[in-house]
Amino acid sequence: MIKVSRRTRSFLSLGLNSLALCFSITAFTTSYWCEGTHKVVKPPCLSAVKQGNCVPLHSNETVESNVTMDPHVVQYIWETGEDKYTFRYFHTGFWHSCEEHHGEEKCRSFIELPPESEKGVLWLSVISEFLYIILLSIGFLLMCLDAVYFASFIDGLKINAFAAIITVLSGLLGMVAHMMYMTVFQVAVNLGPKDWRPQTWYYGWSFGMAWLSFTLCMSASVLTLNTYTKTILEFKYRRRIFEKHVASLAPTGPCPEPPELQRFLWDKYIFSVSDSLDFSPGTLGPPGRKAYAGGYAGLAGGHGGDMGDEDDGEPC
Repeated sequence: MIKVSRRTRSFLSLGLNSLALCFSITAFTTSYWCEGTHKVVKPPCLSAVKQGNCVPLHSNETVESNVTMDPHVVQYIWETGEDKYTFRYFHTGFWHSCEEHHGEEKCRSFIELPPESEKGVLWLSVISEFLYIILLSIGFLLMCLDAVYFASFIDGLKINAFAAIITVLSGLLGMVAHMMYMTVFQVAVNLGPKDWRPQTWYYGWSFGMAWLSFTLCMSASVLTLNTYTKTILEFKYRRRIFEKHVASLAPTGPCPEPPELQRFLWDKYIFSVSDSLDFSPGTLGPPGRKAYAGGYAGLAGGHGGDMGDEDDGEPC
């Protein structure tokens, strides 16, 4: 990252943030956080051989009472042990839990499945997930503004730092939301409705996408914060070098360095900063060099004064 320019790091952070935002929205709106199988009792008379002597459980109640039933017709339940159970695939997410039933999917609201004592935690995880996406969107907009903002370099650094802080906060909220949801799901597995409790379950692709979004979010925030700190530290380093150089050129007498010499020496060091710092160009200054707009004075601690200042003319 040492030889990567600030502009490149900004666009890389923007790309990571946009991927994290897309993955988080996809994971939140899909119902494949957990997948598995439900163990349910088979309906009677599933055997094709024995269906001839079977009567369904839900027989037609509209049959007239004077109709004589065949005394040899019986309800035949032939399955025993594990044979009387069937396993149905299911998948669940924040909003729905769906189960395969005779080739079709039947879904119900997942919010109704956990015990009453856990519904508050579930709603808290939903709110945290919403805040995660909202803060991630704000961080994305700030990174876009930082990537296209050329008016002031200092303002760009402030936007950069604020985007990093917002992105870190969104990542922490997302981590908490994911963990709370999985806690509620595991409680629902043990204490939920008996007709829903999974026999086996495992994590789905929505769960993996959610944690991938968290990883990309934190990577974008670290990269953005690195851009800010690297810029500030390099300016502080250049300022120390400048002050030592001015001190080494100072005369032994009480007369200080002329202001023009100080400004010339500071320009010499400030414009030799690594190409990794992309400043916004302004008008062309003296020897054809670009005079950069923005906050040299702020970063330099006052050394970048107005070039129009004149000496008071007093002798040393």
